[in-house]
Amino acid sequence: MKRTAYLAAACILLLLSRCKTEERLDHIDPDGPAPAQVNSIKSESKPGGAILTYKLPADPNLSYVKAVYEIQEGVFRESKSSFYTDSLKLEGFGDTKEYTVKVYSVGKNEKASEPVEVKVHPLTPPIESSFKDLVVDPGFGGIKIKLKNEFAANMAIVIMADTVGNDVLLPIQTFYTKTIAGTFSVRGLSSTPKKFSVYLRDRWNNKSESLVKTITPLFEQKVPKPFKGLKLPTDEYEPVESQYPVDRMWDDKVDNGVFASRHNTNTPQWFTFDLGRPVVISRMKMHQRHPDYTYTGANVKRFELWGTNDPGLDGSFANWKLLGTFKSFKPSGLPLGRATAEDNNYGHTQGEDFELEEIPLAYRYLRFKTLETYGGGSQITIAELSFWGKL
Repeated sequence: MKRTAYLAAACILLLLSRCKTEERLDHIDPDGPAPAQVNSIKSESKPGGAILTYKLPADPNLSYVKAVYEIQEGVFRESKSSFYTDSLKLEGFGDTKEYTVKVYSVGKNEKASEPVEVKVHPLTPPIESSFKDLVVDPGFGGIKIKLKNEFAANMAIVIMADTVGNDVLLPIQTFYTKTIAGTFSVRGLSSTPKKFSVYLRDRWNNKSESLVKTITPLFEQKVPKPFKGLKLPTDEYEPVESQYPVDRMWDDKVDNGVFASRHNTNTPQWFTFDLGRPVVISRMKMHQRHPDYTYTGANVKRFELWGTNDPGLDGSFANWKLLGTFKSFKPSGLPLGRATAEDNNYGHTQGEDFELEEIPLAYRYLRFKTLETYGGGSQITIAELSFWGKL
């Protein structure tokens, strides 16, 4: 036994003596020259940028190609592309002036060639083309901004206002978007004339001109709760279980449960309720079920809102007026089953706003008609519904 132990110990010592840190095999020659320059450079103008194409040198030391350019005074950007491709994307220009771009070939040892200079002429940047179509109008409790963004560029809509009447414009809200077309509303302001300024900003801090207007926000107030369910013959108001009644939607408590219809129902389905008085509806807010379920399952994806002052007793739509068709918005754009903290906050905690495109007549009775849920099933769930307008 002792002999065996000695032999084992000797083998371990022998192995340890042979284990040493191997030197890294480095195939990069630090003293090698910089690679040859690219050649035959061509520039294709793009909105706010350009695409450079070129011929690569037949140099085994080439690692990548780099372009360096100034987008604003003292602000430089770099664009890089490996030796597997023959093009570079330049972006971040805020106007259509001529710019000088320096293109370098960079070796595996990070040595750069002498630059090749090329002139580029960007097309009108997205913030400028979008600004031409920017519309700012009075909205309920504030202003309504309509934006067209043909190239789906990332941009910020910066809103400033003189809210105290001292002729000083201060930032009050900023929207970040890349939607092709959208409407954005600023709310919570009194119905008195105010000077507003709106401009667009891209992610390179280029800014458009400012659209300055004096606007009087339309008066609105929150419709008092609770409402009252009418439960007409064609309505779907029976809950899947007793703890999910229709009245949960207007108890003014977002986290106090939900209305959940039965599983064996059909879509579209609707329910009807009484606001208690005629109201000119300006907008509504819907809170989805608890954050663990936002943008999935029985949460409402598409719906219609109808209004009347004479609902009739047969439950038909004969006396009803369509006030609007709406689709839920998911900020992250992630596929079904995935949601971010921003999604949960928007869809459940803060609630999703839906604004009526046209100002309707005053209606006392509303009907909520679900067209589609996120999960595609027939059951619907809603945590809370709120409305604003003029009583």
